[in-house]
Amino acid sequence: MSRVALTGTDGRWTLTLTDPDRRNCLDDVTCRELGEAIDTVASAEDARTLVVAGEGKAFCAGADLPALFGDASERAVGELRRHLHSVYDSFLRLRKLDIPTIAAVQGAAVGAGLNLAMACDVRIAGPHASFAATFSRIGLHPGGGCTWFLVDALGRQRAMALLLDGGTLDGEAAVQQGLALELADDPLARAQEMAERWAGHDPALARDIKAAVELAAGGDFDATLEFEAWAQASSATGPKIREVVERFRK
Repeated sequence: MSRVALTGTDGRWTLTLTDPDRRNCLDDVTCRELGEAIDTVASAEDARTLVVAGEGKAFCAGADLPALFGDASERAVGELRRHLHSVYDSFLRLRKLDIPTIAAVQGAAVGAGLNLAMACDVRIAGPHASFAATFSRIGLHPGGGCTWFLVDALGRQRAMALLLDGGTLDGEAAVQQGLALELADDPLARAQEMAERWAGHDPALARDIKAAVELAAGGDFDATLEFEAWAQASSATGPKIREVVERFRK
């Protein structure tokens, strides 16, 4: 039975973790299916947006710890490191998509599940959402990009405290601190509403806005300005802006 479902309509894709009895935790099977689903979206020429969700009470409870670390003491660190990279890759492929991605977090996003949500461009939190960086509580260093994600979203000081505490942010705190965009009673419906709106843009425009935001986040003003000049010039040849210009002439 598949643990990941992928559906698409008019270029709007939804990826759902479908293993609620195990709180959508990530083992090798789920990671393989997750990576394959993301690759399917990446290769779809009509792809415009992607919403990532979890079935049941949890968004994703993180890695299946016995499956991932049960024999860690018997394995070389280098071998374990290579395996961890394969786990990371399954959800970090989201970052390589050039379409807008939205995580609809209706429940707990723990550890690797937090990373899965953070790998998306935007996060919508439900009333029972939580974002948990609990690595240190179980004696484990954060992985899968978690340190980078939290520093990027929260700043150095808050990220440091959250990681050392092995702490959790509820949905309201996540929004207040900039880790999630907004609260919604039905985060999946809200995410799909946003996806439908964003899918209405010219695909090149949405792609270039995403690229510009990524470039700006790196802190290079001059590089961002140059990219904007190219992308704005390119978009100025499109039909929508020509219609607007014609209305202004009347």
